[in-house]
Amino acid sequence: MDKNMNITDILVRFDEITEQYVRELDKYSMEELRRKPAENEWSLGQMYLHLAHSALNMQLRLAEQCMAPGGGSEGAGEKTEAGRAVFEQGSFPPVRIQVPASAQYTPPQPESKEQLAAKLEEARRRMHEIGASLQGVAADRLQRTAAHPAFGALNAAEWFAMPEMHYRHHLLQKERLDAFIHSAS
Repeated sequence: MDKNMNITDILVRFDEITEQYVRELDKYSMEELRRKPAENEWSLGQMYLHLAHSALNMQLRLAEQCMAPGGGSEGAGEKTEAGRAVFEQGSFPPVRIQVPASAQYTPPQPESKEQLAAKLEEARRRMHEIGASLQGVAADRLQRTAAHPAFGALNAAEWFAMPEMHYRHHLLQKERLDAFIHSAS
């Protein structure tokens, strides 16, 4: 599959999943969006913010960095076995990943549904901007990489593919949180 077709496919899927997340906000009250199953777990609203923040502040930022003149690194490591598997399968494994709570990683509780929708829309808009840039990037810039903590060295196209896979992966968490919210009602 050529690079441009892949970018187009990723954008179509990302738009669809973003619209699904935004549309489903109407199903919840703010109290439900802030309700946590346990003290060390995230609320649904925190998960929504995590998706947008990860796309904007990590995945798309690093895709852009890899494409920038002098950005990224050439030959700075390789993909890990987990990274190779993710890109071969086109998705994250269906396992629950828990990261210890921290000020820089744990998202805050949401302020409003409008805030959540706006953040998701901002990530969608940036995906389209980065996708347009990626279509015109020189092949040598696709050799530049930036390190992912679990997947190793990823190039701009791989970083660009991450938000859509990440949003899909969190549908499993959303299902668990939906069940929790409905059982607590």
